Amino acid sequence: MNTQSQKTPGIIHVINGPNLNMLGKREPDIYGSLTLDQINGELKARADALGLCLDFFQSNHEGAILDYIHAAFEQGPAGVIINPGALTHTSVALRDALSMLSCPIVEVHLSNIHKRETFRHTSMIAGIATGQLTGFGHYGYSMALDFLHALAC
Repeated sequence: MNTQSQKTPGIIHVINGPNLNMLGKREPDIYGSLTLDQINGELKARADALGLCLDFFQSNHEGAILDYIHAAFEQGPAGVIINPGALTHTSVALRDALSMLSCPIVEVHLSNIHKRETFRHTSMIAGIATGQLTGFGHYGYSMALDFLHALAC
């Protein structure tokens, strides 16, 4: 009988905010040509290879995202990868919800928010996130997953 306990990784929540359901159609010169489903598919394949479990969520409604985070809080997530979209720059409520979590949080942006309009330079999330990936396109999601995997091992 094995008496050593093995660490079982929890769920990593991948949260996408407003307008990210329009990826592949909306400004592909800025956000790339992949759809959110394609990005999620690539991320799931990577997670499977690493032995990680992901749960995907996207909403255009701030309240729905907050409700999702509240539910995740009750589960004790292993980590969060979040692309808050425009809520990045405006939502104190999103920041407050994420700050309740005791797990690592990685903020991801497809475009480099610091090279864009001035109002996009400030992130309400950055101050409570473990890290921020911005400007790496869809690769940022995989980079975030690799980071969370490294923390768990």
